[in-house]
Amino acid sequence: MIISIDEKAAKWFTNEFEINTVRMFPQYDGFGEKHKGFSLAFSAESPSNIGFTKEINGINFYIEGNDVWFFEDTETCLSYNDEIKEIQISFKETLAIN
Repeated sequence: MIISIDEKAAKWFTNEFEINTVRMFPQYDGFGEKHKGFSLAFSAESPSNIGFTKEINGINFYIEGNDVWFFEDTETCLSYNDEIKEIQISFKETLAIN
């Protein structure tokens, strides 16, 4: 599992939500790029059972332990698109190392 968040994307969260803790989680919505039926969602809430955490520019991004399955064997990339002025999410499969 690799989570990449560029500085512009982190700043977008600060500007849009004025928060310093972001939960990343799979949300059932009927479609999705990585897992059919699920997409990546975000919320501003305190962690209860952290499975992964990463700090970027003073913002703590985390994944709850029961949501780790969504991110396994994947590089999840959050970047900022200057053209549409929104974050973009992409997924790249990674090879499992034994």
